[in-house]
Amino acid sequence: MDVFGVMIGLVLLFGIAVLVLAVLGTVKAAKAVAAKVEKHEANARRVVETATLKAKTYTKVGPPAQIATVRLKLRTSLDGTRQVLESGLPQDGQLGEALALLTRLDAHAVELDGELRMLEREPDTARIAAKLPELRERAERIVHSAETMRWAAQDRMHRFADDELSRLSQECESEAGALRHWDTAGGGSAGAAPGASSGAGAGGAGGTGAGSARAARAGLTEGKGRPSAEELLGLADPLVKLAQRLRKPSAGPSAG
Repeated sequence: MDVFGVMIGLVLLFGIAVLVLAVLGTVKAAKAVAAKVEKHEANARRVVETATLKAKTYTKVGPPAQIATVRLKLRTSLDGTRQVLESGLPQDGQLGEALALLTRLDAHAVELDGELRMLEREPDTARIAAKLPELRERAERIVHSAETMRWAAQDRMHRFADDELSRLSQECESEAGALRHWDTAGGGSAGAAPGASSGAGAGGAGGTGAGSARAARAGLTEGKGRPSAEELLGLADPLVKLAQRLRKPSAGPSAG
């Protein structure tokens, strides 16, 4: 009875553990989906705001068009710098520091963009004329800082690409030079071939000559042991016997 109760308790504990893991997995997946949806919503909202600002620069006149131009330039500069830094971060970890600075710079840009939005709704044109130069000057400072980091990152990535290409070109040249060293190998093979033929023609056992020919043939096939045509047709031994028979001195009349 006690064993049965222990087994029931273990099964219950296992079921509770599985249920807890399932709940944790569901919550984690829901948070990931929510974060992804929020990111897509933020990107879509940003795209819509950018398109709206572009439209205002063409359709509005006077201070509203000037404010829209400042906001669009600010947004475009920061977005472009962020894209460059994030694209180069996997290859160059030092860009992480620049990305952190850009995040702080973006916070100032968000605050400035809010002030520019409030100025768009300002009915007093005199106040707009008084505040707009100051806000434009702040925007220019932010844009200059963002562009400086973007250009530096682009120059850094370009320099690394040039260095890598130079090293790769040198390696390719070295490999090409190694591939052109066929004269030495060719000379060795050419020297081995006459030696083998002279050994075969000098006399001696016919099997030795056939073995030398097969050894030379194996060398031409890079030592892979490929059979010769005679071996494939079963003519190797008859040819050896025929060579031995032809080499025997024939008994002429002078022998008697």
